[in-house]
Amino acid sequence: MGVNADTRDEPREIRVEIGELALHGFQVDAERVTDAFEHELTRLVRAHGVPLAADGALTLDTLSSLPPLPAGLSARRLGQELARVVHEGLSGHGEVTR
Repeated sequence: MGVNADTRDEPREIRVEIGELALHGFQVDAERVTDAFEHELTRLVRAHGVPLAADGALTLDTLSSLPPLPAGLSARRLGQELARVVHEGLSGHGEVTR
């Protein structure tokens, strides 16, 4: 997972690359989850930035120790909740492996 930000004044570009999202135990349309995830993560990054990248470019191997997601969510809600959890990790919550 990589995050790049040009931190002079206001960031001009933030790019989040996620190699894999593994969802075990969910019976949902993966494409709908992905679409909702990308939309919500984009919204959160635009609204709140990426605090872990405040000092410049950042590369993370893993975000772990994040809260579990409830089973039974719709694809849209699962994507939104997953984006919120990932953004929380990028905001300094959870355990980061660099």
